Amino acid sequence: MSTTQQPQFTLAIGLSEVAAEQVRGFMQQESIPVEQGGLRVSVLPGGCSGFKYGLNIEEAPLEDDIVVDAQGVRLFVDAFSAQYLNGVTIGYHTSMQGSGFTFDNPNATGGCGCGSSFTA
Repeated sequence: MSTTQQPQFTLAIGLSEVAAEQVRGFMQQESIPVEQGGLRVSVLPGGCSGFKYGLNIEEAPLEDDIVVDAQGVRLFVDAFSAQYLNGVTIGYHTSMQGSGFTFDNPNATGGCGCGSSFTA
């Protein structure tokens, strides 16, 4: 009997150190251990350009998630989202107008002024 192994999808997704500090702070506020929980990064239909990013602190990955360690933070990504997130770097920006997570996405073919919506 022979078994065929399916190739493992390698997801290249990054998190800046500043963004990682913010995520760890949110996890601490929600009493979720860094070793167990993580940040769910998703792409959802919607937004002004067709797709929007979703971020959520979760206690554990789902069974079929791709789990990536970035700056000591576990990122949980579903298969649908992975195709749009390969090569993305998540940052965190603070300015006088406000603060929030940013997405540098080489897969995006367009976007809008809100910074959280894109076209692929």
